[in-house]
Amino acid sequence: MGPMQLRRRDFLLATGLTFVFGASADARILVEGGPDTLFEPSTPRRLFLHHAHTGETFDGLYRDDIGPIPEAMVDLAIFLRDHHENKVGPIFIETLDFLADVIAASGQSRAVVLSAYRTKKTNAMLATRIFGVAEKSQHLAGRAIDISLDAKLASAATLAKKMSRGGVGWYPYSHFIHLDSGPVRNWTMDAVEAEKMLAGVRPKRPLTVRERLRLQRALAKKQAGRRVHVYRPVKPAD
Repeated sequence: MGPMQLRRRDFLLATGLTFVFGASADARILVEGGPDTLFEPSTPRRLFLHHAHTGETFDGLYRDDIGPIPEAMVDLAIFLRDHHENKVGPIFIETLDFLADVIAASGQSRAVVLSAYRTKKTNAMLATRIFGVAEKSQHLAGRAIDISLDAKLASAATLAKKMSRGGVGWYPYSHFIHLDSGPVRNWTMDAVEAEKMLAGVRPKRPLTVRERLRLQRALAKKQAGRRVHVYRPVKPAD
């Protein structure tokens, strides 16, 4: 093992896989499988991401043949921060790997990020505005990312489900997919899905109390002749 490999491992172990940004103790680079996971065989991996809300980009390697690149992980943690609160949170290597594999499998070169880490305050705010935001979202743990692609988004959602790597949510009307490295599950939640639930069709997953309340509000809006509100991102200009 060369000096570079030793320095990398010593650095990661010495920090306990924790990188602190200023006063934020929540900014952590984490792996589901523990520290040993970082030292398993690694191949160079890169991501090209554009943030729809901040206009920022990340374009580069985040892994090399040794493992995750600390400097790149710091940059990604900042890039994927809660932009509403401007707070950096934890991110999981497995989430990034899942994202990279979905982008590659769909034949795309980049993804547009709509949402990643969220504080409790931001998640609660979004839950009042957007149908389908979960109370105990994986976004709160830094395990989730919502993305759009330039093309083949429906195909990407299907491929992601087949990978069985975590949660996959498909939002066709709003034109994005949710990916997380939590428990394996999948769902489709959109205006059409909401209409089905309003019509009494059994949903694909149990609804939380807040979702039931939002459905009741959606029903009231429908009866008033207004559409159920869903988030439709604006595709950024190249």
